[in-house]
Amino acid sequence: MNNVKEIAEGIFWIGASDRRLERFENIFPIPEGVSYNSYFVDDEKTVVFDTADVTVADQYLENLKSVLAGRKLDYLVVLHMEPDHCSQIEKVKALFPEVTIVGGAKTFTFMKQFFPESEGYNKLEVKEGDKLSTGKHTFSFVAAPMVHWPEVLFAYDEYTNALLSADAFGTFGALDGGVFADEYDFEKDFLSSARRYYANIVGKYGMQVQAVLKKAQGLDIKMILPLHGPIWRKDIGYFTDMYQKWSTYEFESDSVIVIYGSLYGHTASAAEAVAASLRDKGAGDVKVYDVSKVDVSYLIAEVWRCRKIVLMCPTYNNGIYPPMENLISDMAALTVQNRVFALAQNGTWAPVSGKLMSERLSQLKNVTVLENILTIKSALHSSDAEQLTGFTDAIINA
Repeated sequence: MNNVKEIAEGIFWIGASDRRLERFENIFPIPEGVSYNSYFVDDEKTVVFDTADVTVADQYLENLKSVLAGRKLDYLVVLHMEPDHCSQIEKVKALFPEVTIVGGAKTFTFMKQFFPESEGYNKLEVKEGDKLSTGKHTFSFVAAPMVHWPEVLFAYDEYTNALLSADAFGTFGALDGGVFADEYDFEKDFLSSARRYYANIVGKYGMQVQAVLKKAQGLDIKMILPLHGPIWRKDIGYFTDMYQKWSTYEFESDSVIVIYGSLYGHTASAAEAVAASLRDKGAGDVKVYDVSKVDVSYLIAEVWRCRKIVLMCPTYNNGIYPPMENLISDMAALTVQNRVFALAQNGTWAPVSGKLMSERLSQLKNVTVLENILTIKSALHSSDAEQLTGFTDAIINA
């Protein structure tokens, strides 16, 4: 059965949700599922903005045929050429042979790489400032390079004041019948997924996001239509403010997270002692995570949320415990900034992981790595109480 929603005058959501896919991009766990949004414009000319992932192809094509009701499709606008949005281009072209594909120069370069036969498609190449008029609706194109691929375009509808924002303002999470953010308790249902989506998918490109946000300030935006997650029609400033924070690497909370790696439980026990000491000293909300158990994408999202990060791990083969090293590598790849790190190392004969972590983290921009490294010789004991106190005092006072 088709699942179509009119979201503004003449604009319809024709997407679908996937609750079966285990990992987004075959990397990030998505127990909450994910939606793939596509939009249809019913005007003098008919238009589709982006397609959907192969996993929801049947539902998507059924929705598309339903809204067209036997009419031809005039335009297929490709704002983003990532496969979870472009996988159905070939099928749409087969169903509607006369359709004109609209995209930027890089869009068509990538399209040919995915679909060699696209060289023979009817094409309309656009760039920033160009417009596509369909009757009542006129869409102005905005270049959004590296948010988060180089070919990305936004489209602003001058008739409904809707911004079609490609992967920007997206979130993990299937849609439970409603397509609008205000149909949910967004902070409870989507905020953590939105943060994890941003930090891991878009996080590295803060400068590029800032550039696009500045462009958006010049538009009268009354709706935001992303390719993943719910559509924004109310309290838009709330979510754009979150993007402002995230893209400038500003923390949301002065809270502390303690992330530990532990071979046999001794570093884990020490991590619990550190967390308890921090709470006793008024640190407030302290969260503890096992780096070997919690997927790195969740840890990255927490790094984005919090100002103070405590990393604790054993020395392993004269190096950093591998899962912790992976987290640090991911933070470096995503250009984490403006954070305070406190470090603890464990080792039965030669603890050096703290020193090595400090060297890696000090290369990040505008971070503070506290000099007071907590050193554990095999296990933390009552005789280490003074050292523990000094360690947590330094975190509280940072």
